[in-house]
Formats: sequence, structure tokens, C-alpha cells
Amino acid sequence: MQKLLDNDYAISKRTLLSIKTTPEYDNFSELDFALNEVTVARKDTTSMITIITYLNGEYLTSYWADGLIISTPTGSTGYSLSCGGPVLTPNVESLVITPMAPHNLNARPLVIPDDMEIELRISGREEQFLISLDSRISAVSKDTVVKIKKSPFTISIIEFKEESFLNTIRKKLLWGEDKRN
Repeated sequence: MQKLLDNDYAISKRTLLSIKTTPEYDNFSELDFALNEVTVARKDTTSMITIITYLNGEYLTSYWADGLIISTPTGSTGYSLSCGGPVLTPNVESLVITPMAPHNLNARPLVIPDDMEIELRISGREEQFLISLDSRISAVSKDTVVKIKKSPFTISIIEFKEESFLNTIRKKLLWGEDKRN
């Protein structure tokens, strides 16, 4: 508390993601943003789904996977990282597209500029798939088109000097640690 009173901190502005769905779902109408990631995933099946992906209207690829994670730099150290995605520092103006358990071995995480609009079209055996915005989740029909882009606003996070992003990630990922010595 004393550090706050002494202004002994820095403010870190963090990118958020917004989504629009066609057709629209009430579940995302008021809280249509995520700090960490937007995820699309299969619902009631063990079968993979196909996620047809466009960047700024141009076809990228069709992922055949359990799902797809679109993460912000903040979210890059969570679900995306556990699925093989890269770590982004918070101030990088990029997003990460990370497939979840892809069927094709050449499907790799992709870092893109954060000013791109991502459009996802899902197909699969089931009639519904899941969309999650951080911890909020909803089932939607497979004919739903999902558009994801950077939100027009940021969120401010207080960072104490001794708990910087680099210090935190170094400790959590045990960078530089060698248990043999």
C-alpha cells in the first residue's frame, strides 16, 4: 500500500480483444472483450473441428484442430503458451494465433500485427462449438461467423519495479535455472 501512496510503480497499458458474431449472441453483447484470449473450441465431441481463418479478409488457412486461441500479449503467457505459443512482452503490438492440438503437424502458432481483423468460420460434425472470452464461455451454432479485433480501449495495470514482467516470467518459467548445479 505504501508503494501506491509513494507513487512507486509504473502503469502498463494492456491490449484487449473484442468479438462480433453473426448472428449476434446476447452472451457477448455487453462484455464483448477479453484481456487474455478468445478461444473457439469443439463442444460435445472428440472429433476435431475445422476453423477457416481469414486475416483482413484474406484467406490464411483452415486449421483442423480441437480449437484455436487468439491471444493478446498478456494472454500469451497462459493458455496459448501451454499449447506451444510464443511469449510476447506486454508492450508488443501483436496478437498470437495458436492452434489447439492440431491434426496437421505444420500448423504452427502465428504472430500477427494487432491491427488485423481475424474472421473465423467453423465447420464440424456437431451443430455447436464453444467460444470463450477469458473465463466467459458460450455455445454457438456452427454457422456462426466470429470476427475478432483489437479493442478500441486498453486496460491499465499497476506494475511494481521488483515485480516487472521480465522478472515475473523469469521466475515462473525458471529461466536461467539449472537444477543440476
